[in-house]
Amino acid sequence: MRTVFFTLFRPIVTTLLATYFSFFLFQNGLAAQRKTQTISGYIADEATGERLIGANVYDANSKLGTSTNVYGFYSLTLPADTVLLAVSYIGLQPNFAKFKLEKDTAINFNLSESTAPLVEVIAADMVEAIETRNQMSQINIPIEQIKRLPAFLGEVDVLKILQLLPGVQSGEGSSGLYVRGGSPDQTLILLDGVPVYNAYHLFGFFSVFNADAVKSVTLTKGGYPARYGGRLASILEINMREGNMRRVEGEGSIGLIASKFTISAPIVKNKASFMFSARRTYIDILARPLILLAQRGQDGQAVPGYYFYDLNGKVNYIINDKNRVFLSFYAGDDKFSLRYNESYNDGSSTERFALNSKIQWGNLTTALRWNHQFSGKLFSNSTLTYSQYKFVVGSSFKNSSQPNGGAEESNEFAATYSSGINDICAKIDFDYMPTPLHRIRFGGAATYHGFRPGATNLRLAQDSTNISLNYGDQLIRATEYATYIEDDINIGERFGANIGLHASAFAVDSAFYYSVQPRAALRFMLPAKIALKASFATMTQFIHLLTNEGIGLPTDLWVPSTARVKPEQSWQAALGVAKTFNGGYEVSIEGYYRGMRNLISYLPGASFLDTDSGSSWEDKIAGNGTGSSYGAEIFVQKQKGRFTGWISYTLAWNWRQFADTDINFGNPYPFKYDRRHNLALAGVFELNERVSLSAAWVYGTGNAVTLPTERYLSPSSYNGTPEEVQGISSKNAFRMPAYHRLDFSIDIKKQLKKWSYTWSFGVYNLYNRQNPFFIFAARNLETGNQEFRQVSLFPLIPSIRWDFQF
Repeated sequence: MRTVFFTLFRPIVTTLLATYFSFFLFQNGLAAQRKTQTISGYIADEATGERLIGANVYDANSKLGTSTNVYGFYSLTLPADTVLLAVSYIGLQPNFAKFKLEKDTAINFNLSESTAPLVEVIAADMVEAIETRNQMSQINIPIEQIKRLPAFLGEVDVLKILQLLPGVQSGEGSSGLYVRGGSPDQTLILLDGVPVYNAYHLFGFFSVFNADAVKSVTLTKGGYPARYGGRLASILEINMREGNMRRVEGEGSIGLIASKFTISAPIVKNKASFMFSARRTYIDILARPLILLAQRGQDGQAVPGYYFYDLNGKVNYIINDKNRVFLSFYAGDDKFSLRYNESYNDGSSTERFALNSKIQWGNLTTALRWNHQFSGKLFSNSTLTYSQYKFVVGSSFKNSSQPNGGAEESNEFAATYSSGINDICAKIDFDYMPTPLHRIRFGGAATYHGFRPGATNLRLAQDSTNISLNYGDQLIRATEYATYIEDDINIGERFGANIGLHASAFAVDSAFYYSVQPRAALRFMLPAKIALKASFATMTQFIHLLTNEGIGLPTDLWVPSTARVKPEQSWQAALGVAKTFNGGYEVSIEGYYRGMRNLISYLPGASFLDTDSGSSWEDKIAGNGTGSSYGAEIFVQKQKGRFTGWISYTLAWNWRQFADTDINFGNPYPFKYDRRHNLALAGVFELNERVSLSAAWVYGTGNAVTLPTERYLSPSSYNGTPEEVQGISSKNAFRMPAYHRLDFSIDIKKQLKKWSYTWSFGVYNLYNRQNPFFIFAARNLETGNQEFRQVSLFPLIPSIRWDFQF
């Protein structure tokens, strides 16, 4: 299939490149014959001074336009004549400028909050419609809409909202996004341009992204621009707020399980600003007195504890009109602990027992950025980043005995397992806009990876004897390189394309891999302003995530490609149509196919924690796996008006195969999140300026699950009793019941003179659907027969949250 596809695709690529270069030379020849000048600058929010991503700049006379990049910069080269500029951004009042363009001109625009309904109508005509964009398979969700949709236990969660989009599948309690059949590690999650390796708290129920600190969210599921690389399935870009340049502002919330606070203020007005945000749960603080009270009078005392926290910060400084620097960071941890102490005296001695266990995982990211404007057409961003993910699980116990009046005798045992990954990256990106019909991006990056796939420390202490053992603590160093070039071009009003090339390489120990990945996205305008879009992309991933498909702790191990483990590779093709209808409804329909190879998976029975010091993670996996995913998606979205929301539907298939292994006897099998149907409806309705209602309903085919189909007595026995063994016929051959639920919330806002507050009342799983968390086999004690039983997690759960702003 792959060979046939490339045979058909190669002449198409050749034709596209030939057309592109011919058009580029022809267009530049025309530009040399006529006088043009460049208008450039930045677009910002008037109230805060924060620069706007994706704001539109349009010249009504020449009918040419552009949009701002991720730093709010725009460049528009026009004929030297009278121009009528219109600048717009959804939710803000548009701005206009009319003047004679006689030389290169720098103009900055500030957009204020929209107050009149007419303004929204005018702005809607100027906003770049979905059918005019060359990019496909990409969705932007306004952060304000994310905040207003129903939230589990009142905690606004960016990634939970993404699970309502087409092509994105996940489940209750799962720690990862499964986008178009990809695994969680195949989604590149970028926070201010820095990879985040574990994006979840509380075993997958909450994400690490505090919505109050987030400025924009963009998910790309296919047709990847050449500037992205390193993953197979999707790109999730999350940018943090920059900080208010005008005045001090703050916001926060107090909920059932967590509270958060964000403050933003100028350091030097209109010159430098900062943003700081913090969030922490207090489950441990609220539950501890109740737990201790329940154990009063007992010999032993158990004190469990769990909490997570997030810290976000950003500082930016405008050096001058052409230079600006940013420094941002994120730190977050999950900490679970259990302390148990027991002591008693039998009259002759005192016996003591103490147990301490912990599980901890978390991320740390930092980014230092320098924006530089070389000219009105050329913009650059240089970045230094650091990213760290760590996971630690440990336990220790101590027994001691002390005769009355005698010396204490004790023994102690402790075991700790840790793993993680560290990245240091330097990269530079250029944004060159020679004409309104071309937007050329190019750049490169070098990343140093430090992998610790797993280290175990054992310590035994008995009286005066101490034994300590470490194994597996081997740091694997690797270096990853990448370079790219892409051009977003338009030929007339009907045809547009984004064509690029991404090249990457990976050096680890004695192995060296390289990859050249062509990318192409095409757009052709049909009658009635319906855009026909197509895309093709190849991707290579040099790092892997070893994870079990069952339910458990986040014991995922990040490992590199090695001489024994090849890089994962994929290609994806997509075809679709898109159109914007009156009333601001965006409609897109897409079909896609993805092929994958060199996938890896744990062998049956393998574990991240292995007492065999002679084995490595490479001995526990099956490699050279293949996969395919394909399906169709429908997305209808409305972003303006009193009612906003969307409907999404996905029809999909998702397969894996590991030939010549014990995994499903080498036969193809459905992947864990192979779901035939996925449907989601989400909406927010403003009753008036004070009250708004929101709801979300989801439906999904049940997850694929492996269940035993036979049982027999093993010849081996323990204490003379034969052991019962369960056998399976095929991996993931059964389906859980369908998953569906309805969430609802109501927000009541009160505006005071200098601050405002909002009460949010919500209900998760409104009609109390008993959705399956997992299914297990058990014996019915009354009949003696074997039966399957379902475990459900969340019934109807009400929530309340108090938000405030000043």
